[in-house]
Amino acid sequence: MSKQDLLLEIGLEEMPARFLNDSMVQLGEKLTGWLKEKNITHGEVKLFNTPRRLAVFVKDVAEKQDDIKEEAKGPAKKIALDADGNWTKAAIGFSKGQGADVKDLYIKEVKGTEYVFVQKFQAGQETKSLLPELSGLVTSLHFPKNMRWGNEDLRYIRPIKWIVALYGQDVIPFSITNVESGRTTQGHRFLGHEVSIELPSAYEEQLKEQHVIADPNARKQMIQSQLEAMAAENNWSIPVDEDLLDEVNHLVEYPTALYGSFESEFLSIPEEVLVTTMKEHQRYFPVKDKNGELLPHFITVRNGNSHAIENVARGNEKVLRARLSDASFFYKEDQKLNIDANVKKLENIVFHEELGSLADKVRRVTSIAEKLAGRLQADEDTLKHVKRAAEISKFDLVTHMIYEFPELQGIMGEKYARMLGEDEAVAAAVNEHYMPRSAGGETPSTFTGAVVAMADKLDTIVSFFSIGVIPTGSQDPYGLRRQASGIVAILLDRNWGISFEELFTFVQTDKENELLDFFTQRLKYVLNAEQIRHDVIDAVLESSELEPYSALHKAQVLEQKLGAPGFKETAEALGRVISISKKGVRGDIQPDLFENEYEAKLFDAYQTAKQNLQENFSKKDYEAALASLAALKEPIDAYFDHTMVIADNETLKANRLAQMVSLADEIKSFANMNALIVK
Repeated sequence: MSKQDLLLEIGLEEMPARFLNDSMVQLGEKLTGWLKEKNITHGEVKLFNTPRRLAVFVKDVAEKQDDIKEEAKGPAKKIALDADGNWTKAAIGFSKGQGADVKDLYIKEVKGTEYVFVQKFQAGQETKSLLPELSGLVTSLHFPKNMRWGNEDLRYIRPIKWIVALYGQDVIPFSITNVESGRTTQGHRFLGHEVSIELPSAYEEQLKEQHVIADPNARKQMIQSQLEAMAAENNWSIPVDEDLLDEVNHLVEYPTALYGSFESEFLSIPEEVLVTTMKEHQRYFPVKDKNGELLPHFITVRNGNSHAIENVARGNEKVLRARLSDASFFYKEDQKLNIDANVKKLENIVFHEELGSLADKVRRVTSIAEKLAGRLQADEDTLKHVKRAAEISKFDLVTHMIYEFPELQGIMGEKYARMLGEDEAVAAAVNEHYMPRSAGGETPSTFTGAVVAMADKLDTIVSFFSIGVIPTGSQDPYGLRRQASGIVAILLDRNWGISFEELFTFVQTDKENELLDFFTQRLKYVLNAEQIRHDVIDAVLESSELEPYSALHKAQVLEQKLGAPGFKETAEALGRVISISKKGVRGDIQPDLFENEYEAKLFDAYQTAKQNLQENFSKKDYEAALASLAALKEPIDAYFDHTMVIADNETLKANRLAQMVSLADEIKSFANMNALIVK
């Protein structure tokens, strides 16, 4: 079967850099998915993007769909044939439905029953006749943000300016928003011109001639090589932030790196301010010496060649100089501030219209932090540090610097607090109470910082739950999932032994059940990230007094034991107790009502296990805790062999069920064994 290459390019107005990669991948997945659905074989797939285009090249696309041959199963023989051996209406209808004749039907046995079958054949269509369907594929792309233009109804990431659709040498004909598909694409906006693509395989090279590097990986490699060459030439160290590199890569079609300088006196500004100004506001790479000290230089990447690059460097220097002058002014002005005066200003800043001011939030956080520190038996000095850190935790939000650079909240607060004479633990906590700042981010390194971080996040979550703002689906405008994940991360890191239920006692809420479900889902996410089996996760999350540190380590112990000899029988015995306990109620066990020795032996084993579990849990020895439960297997088996729990005598029945409930409570303090899948 002959083959042809396929090219699909969507030309657009400049797209936001942050959407480029996902949009390119989506286009590739949709196109390959379409080819698979249509049963069209193909070879290598290569994806392209620039700020003005999304494109897919597919090598060796078959010129015709594969023919389909398959066997279709019909009614049973006894239904398909009448008493005289003639085909019934059911058989005739089946054959017509498959596009066949009754003479094509045959009988075949499946699992002891005979059925009617027929061989189906569907000839493949020419690929060329199907390709105009790609117009629907293009319009089906979805983006985080869309727009409409002119009188068009289509909502898209940016207006479509041109479409290249080629199958071999031929144009695939279709139209979208009055833009006809063709073979003409656009080169670099300033350095190139439009070009006619004769063959899909020539696409990348022809665009390169027009100063467009369409392959994002090749473009990224160009930037990295230029940065490395510049660093080697000047004996610099250039810390490359991958996110910044990706963003810059998606801002240009033809990258050329250049460097500029700024006045050395600006180095007196905190490094975080300088780096933030360069990276976040200007998309520049900062420059350091071999000792890691910041230098008065920066690197930027131009969308173009090296022509008149000195003028470009001077223009960038001028822009950065203005930015740094503002930052220097803000920094000097902020040094005049008074922390307590700033805290009072929080009264005038609304946190949320239904939740009061930032000052109200700070008071709630302070109350929670004090209770939490007390629960953790902090000494008097530490309690004072926690209280002070919570009280001033948001003071930097009313500084000039944070107004201009909100990304530096907490970071500048720590610097200002230290500068103005606050205790080191307090100053550090002002920054650390925002930690972890992202999923998998660093947790607070100090006790004070960890306590205030927990209090701040807990208040945010509980407060929004109290007014009915609860994350649903992908909607989480206040980042409550991230806040809950932060609390879980701190509890895992600190091993404070605080369960979710206990955590809710530090706040006033009537949403305990909703909060427990919410935090449980966050813990489940963490356990999934640890590659723990789903059934093990479910078993542990159904244990009583859910607490992150113990949940993780119980899960790890369970996963290690799953394949061990005899564990299946142990889990089944423990699970049997949990199952039958559901028929009873919690109550006192009366040993004088025992009718056989096996009841007494199980009761003794239960008391021993209960004591051992308490000791094991207090020592965080979860392997020993599971061993304490495993020791119950034999007395449980013997008990069920000789004891009828659901006795006719109601008194005996109630006592035996009470024994099952008490024993199940101890088992479930580790995990719900019935959730495990053991073989």
